[in-house]
Amino acid sequence: SHLDHFFLNFFFPLQFVALAVCCVPTCTMIYSLCQIIYPVRVFAGMNAAVRATVRVGLYTGAKVFFVHEGYQGLVDGGDNIRPATWESVSMMLQLGGTVIGSARCQEFRTKEGRAKAACNLVKLGITNLCVIGGDGSLTGANQFRNEWSELLAELVHAGKITSDEAKKSSHLNIVGMVGSIDNDFCGTDMTIGTDSALHRIMEVVDAITTTAQSHQRTFILEVMGRHCGYLALVTALACGADWVFIPEMPPEEKWEDHLCRRLAETRRSSRLNVIIVAEGAMDKNGKPITSNQIKHLVSERLGYDTRATVLGHVQRGGTPSAFDRILGSRMGVEAVMALLEATPDTPACVVSLSGNTAVRLPLMECVSFENNWNTYKLLAHMHPPDVKSNVSVAILNVGAPCAGMNAAVRSAVRIGITQGHHMLAVHDGFEGLAQGLPITWTEVGGWTGKGGSMLGTKRTLPAKVMEEISLNIAKFNIHGLIIIGGFEAFVGGLELLAGRQKYEELCIPIVMIPATVSNNVPGSDFSIGADTALNTITSTCDRIKQSAAGTKRRVFIIETMGGYCGYLATVAGLASGADAAYIFEEHFNIHDLKVNVEHLVEKMKTTVKRGLILRNEKCNPNYTTDFIFSLYSEEGKGVFDCRKNVLGHMQQGGTPTPFDRNFGTKMGAKAVLWLTDKLKECYRHGRIFANTPGSACVLGMRKRTLMFQPLDELRDQTDFEHRIPKTEWWLKLRPIMKILAKYKINLDTSEHAHMEHVIQKRSPVLMPV
Repeated sequence: SHLDHFFLNFFFPLQFVALAVCCVPTCTMIYSLCQIIYPVRVFAGMNAAVRATVRVGLYTGAKVFFVHEGYQGLVDGGDNIRPATWESVSMMLQLGGTVIGSARCQEFRTKEGRAKAACNLVKLGITNLCVIGGDGSLTGANQFRNEWSELLAELVHAGKITSDEAKKSSHLNIVGMVGSIDNDFCGTDMTIGTDSALHRIMEVVDAITTTAQSHQRTFILEVMGRHCGYLALVTALACGADWVFIPEMPPEEKWEDHLCRRLAETRRSSRLNVIIVAEGAMDKNGKPITSNQIKHLVSERLGYDTRATVLGHVQRGGTPSAFDRILGSRMGVEAVMALLEATPDTPACVVSLSGNTAVRLPLMECVSFENNWNTYKLLAHMHPPDVKSNVSVAILNVGAPCAGMNAAVRSAVRIGITQGHHMLAVHDGFEGLAQGLPITWTEVGGWTGKGGSMLGTKRTLPAKVMEEISLNIAKFNIHGLIIIGGFEAFVGGLELLAGRQKYEELCIPIVMIPATVSNNVPGSDFSIGADTALNTITSTCDRIKQSAAGTKRRVFIIETMGGYCGYLATVAGLASGADAAYIFEEHFNIHDLKVNVEHLVEKMKTTVKRGLILRNEKCNPNYTTDFIFSLYSEEGKGVFDCRKNVLGHMQQGGTPTPFDRNFGTKMGAKAVLWLTDKLKECYRHGRIFANTPGSACVLGMRKRTLMFQPLDELRDQTDFEHRIPKTEWWLKLRPIMKILAKYKINLDTSEHAHMEHVIQKRSPVLMPV
């Protein structure tokens, strides 16, 4: 069902439809889009949501309006409600905060104020609002909707609107997009702004760590979170903090003694201590615990050189991360679709992200936090069991290095030790299985924030050295294997599985954790390392576009990594506002290139005189980056000039993003717990023997859950020649990228989110995920 069919079903029976997202829409015979953003507190990623809502609204034929200054602008009306154009949301993606402003509005809290807002909407024919904000903003919107009929009746009685106008605006539809750096909204795994806030925090933590190590200091970092400790907890997981205080889990009585004892234990093997405090932290009696209080405690009792840092509003600012840009863009598109499908009986809903799936939830069911407290407690402090398991688990990295690998290794090692296992570090991939070395709790300290692979990694596959590997598995008495890597790790796992027919030593549980910038491992929608690479590309594109802002009439052609997989080019294109992204999975020809050039020629006639083209490195053997650069340069003569940039291996380097640190941490922990259970299942007659397909699995994220899938079952889902899965979820994002770049295409709406209910909040599978 394409959008033209969608129009017939939803538009023409209506006289008008209007949508608001701190932008306000109106229209007659076609729907109008209005956007209302009312967070008093702003956050990164809002502009991506605004941009997507406006452009998709315009794409569908709507007249779109901005409502400036949030609900205050809605109440005041006049110049605060202005038409939005395609160009007016250009160059917004990389900006923090909100370009259309936000303000507190006491008047909207009163019925008189809401009546003024209703009058302004009715006069413009607006019957749909899209609200971006937190609990307060969305609760206010829901109250506004519930009172709508009553407000119209009062306005008619007062003579401010006519009965005809009231009849045409008889109901108000509302869709919310959740924005909050605290990630405190029930029913969604991530709110817009949370990942960017984590980026700001981790930048500070990484900087503080270097000075703390040099001076042997203790640092106390206070982050936002008056009622919700998500930022504090995820920061603690991402940096391996010694202690974390959050409102949801007050410390036990005499926590001061416990804290000092833990810090002293850590200092024996480390030159620094890091303590993370949420601003709303308190003890069992409800007494606040502050960073200064902890500082004085540590200084006086332990005599450590201690510093306290309160981050404050730096967490709300800065450039939005790639994750927040994509989240905001996807939610903006889904919000428009939800409003088009709304009826008078449809409850006000929130569009949000659950795992990797867009969902719609009744607004008032969403207005609460669940954390990963147990994971942090397992990883932060060593609690070895009294009885060892006599199980040896080996961990190795295979393929190209990527950010986040070390976080997965650290998590797996520490969880394994808490399970009583003997953990072995395998250096240099499958070749290193000849020399498994024990690895301890303290050896992996500080690994979470390090890029690359501390264990070392190679692309060598096990088939050529299978006999040596089997001998050494027996020699080192290895009972389970964790393979962290990319497509080579996947193929290597299949080869080990096939080797079981000849070598009995290979009949042990095996789990593979996808870790590659290419995000091309079958069985998982996301790979560790891809988010870091994506942010590297996005930030580079931001700088390139900024350089063109002064020059004007310039088109940049950027080559990304990924092998045959176009994930990086596509998602970076969406996050950076690219005009086109050439990938292997979507074949293109000279006609397509001609269309793209003509599109840019037309674009140069507008106020947006710049272009950005991304090309996946193996999208086509003939249409190379040099060829496309030459073609664009020739065809654009006199209209625009071109520049090219091959990003290369800078995409594999750098410190991991909060997403990759925490995704790696969760994957490592989950892999070891699965291995532990599988070892119990496979224990027969005094030995481990695992030869079922389910004993060798890929741990991956599929839509909304982390799941284990047998390697053998994934074989049929794999294009081995091109090293990619046969089905790739992110291809559904490509039409969105093209629509936002103003291409006239059909959007497939056969798959869209349906209204769900919040029965029980699941633990987030993605942490900034």
